[in-house]
Amino acid sequence: MDLTVEIAQGTVRGREADGIASFKGVPYAQAPFGANRFREPTAPPSWEGEFDAGDFGPTPPAPGYLPPMNDILPAPMIDGDDCLNLNIWTPDLTASSPVLVWIHGGAFVNGNGAIPTYDGAAFARDGIVLVSINYRLGAEGFAHIEGAPDNRGLLDQVAALKWVQANIAVFGGDPTTVTIMGESAGAMSVATLMSMPRADGLFTRAILQSGAGHHVISAESARKVADALATFAGVPATVDGLSALSPADLVAAQAKVSASVAQEPMKWGEVALNTMAFEPHIDGDVVPGRPIDRILDGEGAVVDVLIGSNTDEIALFLVPAGMTDYVTEDLVRMTLTGYGADVEKVLGAYREVMPDASAGHLMIAIMTDWVFRIPALRIAENQASYVYEFGWRSSLFDGKLGAAHAVEIGFAFDNLDGSAGITGPHPPQELADDMHRAWVAFARDGKPGWELYGPERSVKFFPGDVVDDPGAATREVWDGVR
Repeated sequence: MDLTVEIAQGTVRGREADGIASFKGVPYAQAPFGANRFREPTAPPSWEGEFDAGDFGPTPPAPGYLPPMNDILPAPMIDGDDCLNLNIWTPDLTASSPVLVWIHGGAFVNGNGAIPTYDGAAFARDGIVLVSINYRLGAEGFAHIEGAPDNRGLLDQVAALKWVQANIAVFGGDPTTVTIMGESAGAMSVATLMSMPRADGLFTRAILQSGAGHHVISAESARKVADALATFAGVPATVDGLSALSPADLVAAQAKVSASVAQEPMKWGEVALNTMAFEPHIDGDVVPGRPIDRILDGEGAVVDVLIGSNTDEIALFLVPAGMTDYVTEDLVRMTLTGYGADVEKVLGAYREVMPDASAGHLMIAIMTDWVFRIPALRIAENQASYVYEFGWRSSLFDGKLGAAHAVEIGFAFDNLDGSAGITGPHPPQELADDMHRAWVAFARDGKPGWELYGPERSVKFFPGDVVDDPGAATREVWDGVR
């Protein structure tokens, strides 16, 4: 059944099925191309007649995933310029329900709100208005460009949150009870938004899945990336120079930069450590400082936090490519040296708790902690937070994928049908019931169902119980390092 709502932009026509109303592809800013390319997001467009919000709108330019990752994380791409749009699932247009805004991951270069796993119907079924947003990716959103505002992708996210504040009541949402929720680059965005003055007052709670506040680069590194981008593209690193490229050609040039970072890590320093050439950078304005440092100084202290990571995050980046068996202990040592760690101390701690592990599995554990687990705990140690660890193991690759990066998303969304590419067949519905219930409770009243991470360092396991200070030995070796 079709139904319509009125917003300042005009009439929006959505769809209703099984008691859930959805409105897809609604623009929150004008198309970021033509005269708007590399600019701050503009005021949203208006229209005559009705805007048909029955289908997902265009998605931002992206390189897409290569095999086998494209099968594990399928991401449909929809052509069109009006890619700054959002999608809404709501249980009742006349209510004032809590709102959950989903910021997708994808290493700041891939992903979008049309990915099937992100369907918000289960949240709406349980009384939450779910909003998923698109934002500019890669060079379009994050390259430092002379003459352009920095961190445009983050400015898009802020614009989407302002749109939610102005309009969500019409869709049955409560603008005073907004939770922002993200995974991977989306969770890193959430931490950055918590630390950003421009995002003050736009949300009250935050869910961070596999991402925290360490992943920004310096202005110097951002300029280095921009110079490489311009060199590969054969144009000046300016608005005029890069605007001469089509979006597809710019994506091709950014892919060459990313390949250089992967192939020549010693040349790239912190960019290689973070593994992402196109991510937020400290510009002194949009991003005033490193998010974790600003959070430790009290920024975002009024925000309720649910944060966690998966047990085998890095397996997603090693196992499908068949790299695990080729990791040597020398490579593990080199990685620890790059991290600035006491190599023998850290390696010894992991060897003690994983005495029979191969070098590849040691690498997965160490990198998982460096990239995801320890940054999450640093927020929880300094701000009232509920902490979880997701440990259910995917059956893919003969079970070797384990509790890898992104496996938890379908469980949080209670949408296992949409996540079979990463879980494998027959994932446990009871685990989705448990995890989704906690996410709903947190969005509703700020309490997921277990105690805060305090002096006891309590962590809720999915599946499992609450455990005090799990992995203490491998946590303590990072003190003063990460």
